[in-house]
Amino acid sequence: MTAVILPELDGAAGHARAGRAAPPSIESRTKEEQVADFLREGIISGLFPRGSRLKQAEIAARLQLSITPVREALKLLEAEGYVTGHSYRGASVVPFNAAASKEVLELRLLLESRLARAAARKITVTELSKLRALADEFERAFAADDRAAARGVNYRLHRRLYSIAGMPQTLHFVQMLWARYPFDLINAVEGRGKRAVEEHTRILRAMAQRDAAAAALAMREHIESGWSLLSS
Repeated sequence: MTAVILPELDGAAGHARAGRAAPPSIESRTKEEQVADFLREGIISGLFPRGSRLKQAEIAARLQLSITPVREALKLLEAEGYVTGHSYRGASVVPFNAAASKEVLELRLLLESRLARAAARKITVTELSKLRALADEFERAFAADDRAAARGVNYRLHRRLYSIAGMPQTLHFVQMLWARYPFDLINAVEGRGKRAVEEHTRILRAMAQRDAAAAALAMREHIESGWSLLSS
């Protein structure tokens, strides 16, 4: 497998599986933060299944890095709830906890609608173009019935959109919530892909119009829509 180059890490999980270099990163981050983002996307997309072990040496080799940034990234992810560390066995992806999902949903609705509102006020034409490209990639992944790739693209789409808000602490808490959310189960529901594509379109339309209230509402409806499919 061709190794992923860290300065081009955005979208690394999907590109690592395909053996391609990834597009440029959306922001300047340390190696530890970039590795952590690679692993978050990999866990959400299913590249690293829940309950599986994460071997530092294998990750470091894939990314052409030393062990140190990988070890530090795993510490970040343990603090966020994506992985659990064991002194002798190494880190493992945390299993899904269904009991916490309803509370996580309510927190996502609160925080992510705030991020969408703030992003709508600050978004540039360039950023909007990048978001639309990700939305198109998401649609193609679902059309090809590649649910894992779709989850990875969805992670990148939401993370890029929320980063525009300029609220890093809120985004940090949202990423902790994502560690506890059943994205894999929701995206496996029949018909979810088509609905999600339509919802992304409404979100980006509100962004293009710089309509903060509409963006927040569209994001809230997007999150609630996915949950309603799972709970129905």
